[in-house]
Amino acid sequence: MTIKIAPSILSADIMNLERDVRAADKAGADVFHIDLMDGNFVPNMSFSPSVVEGMRRVTDKPLDIHMMMQNPDAYIKPIVDAGASTILIHAESTQHIYRSIELVKSYGVRAGVVVNPGTPLETVKELFPIIDRILVMTVNPGFGGQKFIPGMTKKIQRLDQLRQTAADDNFDIEVDGGVNPETIRQCAKAGADIFVAGSYLFDGNDADLKGRIDNLRSLAAVEQ
Repeated sequence: MTIKIAPSILSADIMNLERDVRAADKAGADVFHIDLMDGNFVPNMSFSPSVVEGMRRVTDKPLDIHMMMQNPDAYIKPIVDAGASTILIHAESTQHIYRSIELVKSYGVRAGVVVNPGTPLETVKELFPIIDRILVMTVNPGFGGQKFIPGMTKKIQRLDQLRQTAADDNFDIEVDGGVNPETIRQCAKAGADIFVAGSYLFDGNDADLKGRIDNLRSLAAVEQ
């Protein structure tokens, strides 16, 4: 699998979002990760489909939409229309996650499932043949800047083993939460392919953004 670095715009400067997105694009971001929160599924609120639409106007890079929302089916079409490349839905957010994944794919958009730290992989195993991506939360969802949960590396490793033992399971493994030079090594060694990074990328000097993206990529490559 190809290593991809996905800056999370939740940690960007909201008052200068276009500036930060353009800077990260130029610095070598592979994907942009956009958190949509409704204040119900998680105790926080963030971006809407209009932000996705705005970002599509300033970057050609894939837009990875992480839906932290109840009743996700109601928002899938607006997010698709806004320019989403991949839509990721929490297994915990709906009783009908299989139907939600199929709805996303019916629009010709890549679909993925998200699992919280306390959610067993067994609850989403039936989705493996139809999904393009699994996002493993390495923090509790809802807020940026949290510390990585060390026990999640074993979960990533188990997921990679399951992926390798099934001929029809061909999904990416993405990780989100507390990704930095130390933790990306652990996640890459465990089998992750896509790494969402927020605070590490955006909390430093803008002039060194390319260096931080390159650093994460090289550290992950060493472990794969």
